[in-house]
Amino acid sequence: MPIPGNLLSPTTESIDPNTSGWTTKLNCTIAKGSGGRNGGDGCLSVRSVAAGEMQARTVSSYPVTAGTVYYAFADAAGASTERIGIRWLSSVGWEIGITWSLTTMTASVGWHRVSVAGAAPAGATQAQVLLSSTEAGANVSHFWENVYLGLPIRTMGNLLPFNTESSEVDASGWTAVVNATISRQVPVMSWSVTNYTAGGQTLSMTAVAAGNASILAVDRPTVTPGREYLAYAYMQPPTVASTAWIELRFYDSNGNQIAATRSTLAPPTPATGMYRQRVSSTAPAGAATCSLAAGLDGASAGQVLRLETIVIVAAPVLQAGTVVPYADASFEQGISGWTVASGVATIARTTPWGASSYDGSYSLAVTSTTATTSTLRSARFPVTEGVNWRAQAIAHPAAGAWATATIRLRWYDAADVSLGVSSGITYSLPGSSWYAFQSDQVPPAGATQAAIELVATASAAGSVLHVDRVALWEVLPLTTVAAHSDRGYITLTLRELPLDRTLTVHRVGADGSRTLVRGTAGLIDQQLITSDLLIIEDHEAPMGVPVFYRIEIYDAVGGRSTRGSDTVQLTHDDINTAWLKDPGNPQRACKVVVQSAPDWQRPIEQAASVVRGRRNKVIFSGRRQGLEGDLAIWTRSDEERRALHLLLDSGNTLLWQATPGMGVDDMYVAVAQVNENRVGQLAQEQWRAWSLPLTEQDMPVTVGVNGSAGRTWQDVLTEFTTTARLLDVYATSEDLLLDRRR
Repeated sequence: MPIPGNLLSPTTESIDPNTSGWTTKLNCTIAKGSGGRNGGDGCLSVRSVAAGEMQARTVSSYPVTAGTVYYAFADAAGASTERIGIRWLSSVGWEIGITWSLTTMTASVGWHRVSVAGAAPAGATQAQVLLSSTEAGANVSHFWENVYLGLPIRTMGNLLPFNTESSEVDASGWTAVVNATISRQVPVMSWSVTNYTAGGQTLSMTAVAAGNASILAVDRPTVTPGREYLAYAYMQPPTVASTAWIELRFYDSNGNQIAATRSTLAPPTPATGMYRQRVSSTAPAGAATCSLAAGLDGASAGQVLRLETIVIVAAPVLQAGTVVPYADASFEQGISGWTVASGVATIARTTPWGASSYDGSYSLAVTSTTATTSTLRSARFPVTEGVNWRAQAIAHPAAGAWATATIRLRWYDAADVSLGVSSGITYSLPGSSWYAFQSDQVPPAGATQAAIELVATASAAGSVLHVDRVALWEVLPLTTVAAHSDRGYITLTLRELPLDRTLTVHRVGADGSRTLVRGTAGLIDQQLITSDLLIIEDHEAPMGVPVFYRIEIYDAVGGRSTRGSDTVQLTHDDINTAWLKDPGNPQRACKVVVQSAPDWQRPIEQAASVVRGRRNKVIFSGRRQGLEGDLAIWTRSDEERRALHLLLDSGNTLLWQATPGMGVDDMYVAVAQVNENRVGQLAQEQWRAWSLPLTEQDMPVTVGVNGSAGRTWQDVLTEFTTTARLLDVYATSEDLLLDRRR
């Protein structure tokens, strides 16, 4: 798949199937190499003509807006160091300047990332990507692939702006707190080919002298008291012993720090790579803003801590509806509120980084010195009495042997008095796989809180059990449907979906006919499940016809489970109106008044041959084609008129839905040249008469439903300081929704 938002063509980006997007600029020849990972095996081979710097550039120039920040990156491999640049050009193609990245610190023949970002200078209207390396001699090749040029790619939901997250422009998003200097460096870092938020230039903190050293993000994004936030960063600690950490800090409205939560990295020894460390905390009462600090404890003079992809977001929900905070569920920064209620077991966060986890980089390590039973207890979480609650944990035996594990709930009233414990469900734990075990219980009268208890029985001394991804949530129906007749669609909600399996969703009509339902990537036919909660808006559901939904879930070996929804029906309250919808852009749907339905034609291609001496011609016919005709409609206001223009502007295939019983089935249509006429002679008359020439089409298969793709108002607030700035970037509110910039 092409990199989202890339101004470069897929061929220029991936160098597949050829090198037509690239040309030489200085001291080199180019050819197609092999060993690439983006789109195919191809990569760009740039070979030196003589010793010294060589440069290749894109053949095309791409439109840019002066003052706007643009970002470029590529993956490189070769025997020398390299850099990447954005070459700014005027409207007549003259070079205005070049924004270069820093040069990589060392060379590497393995794929690694280089990147640069900068604002287009005054007078710049076009840009090119430059690839540069300095070779020791002639006929030395350097390799490039996965090239991007476009707007900055940042983490969705990040409260920190792009440059603070990535330091691609400069290091101005950070300040030294104690015993530190700040710079940027480009170490050799190999990232996944699809990790587009990871760049080449890292933020680097250097300890001035022996002792503790720390830095702090300058930005102070706003927070909501009582809401849980998660911060994380990739960290490359020094190889010599010292303790690396990140810290989420909260401030009041006067800028005074009122809370801080630290998370310490437990890297492998020696630590040579990048390790993503997480920290989470709930904003306390009085919190107005937050920031992120990072540092080294016990540093030696000159030690360097590097940071990349630095993020603060609202804490993710590991299980839809769970009341367990991220810190208590994931163990990324420690054992949080967990304790040993009884028995000989001890608990701690696993170490080193990445040694054992189901979610994130750590899990809870439970160690039993004897073959006995121990009870682990979480902190208390709010519940509602009278409804069913489900507790779940995922665990695996890491050492020794474990006979059984029981998961249950202990209930408490508002005064923190225990109301007893449920019986729970006991599971056996053979082997060393990860097992999910859960228990459903209804709170007793007066219960307002619950603690999760894990009762684990070791069958050998020195046994170790790892626990991760703990959740507690109110059990809701697995599948629910709701009709929104006023807006012409049905909402289908799917809960507790198993991750990393595939999903197929059919709409089933009263006659038993099945139609695939459309999602963001097209028709939902064995699409990968990436979240346990999925909400689908079915804007193509028929009007006035009872339907239900059949859900099929497939595992990796082809096993299938199914669900079914209740029956639901959209109503159409006015037989004189019809819906016109764009399947890929449901926000453009229009309800229009029908003046007259089409008088249909069904054309056919025919060739007539006259046979001498015969009375009748010989006719050679193709297949009879679909319906064609003119639909006459009215719009009743300027608002309806503008909405219909927006719907028709794209030229996309539309869905026409009339009231059942009118002799017209739901139909996908293409609309040809449109006539818009005034109804009366008065200039103030808002009614318009339209003639829409329709040609029947097949249902679009690959068209996905457009949306914000996870983008929220928080992303807009982080990137834009004023509404006026939005007006400069987006032409319409729909462009803002879909992040389509001028």
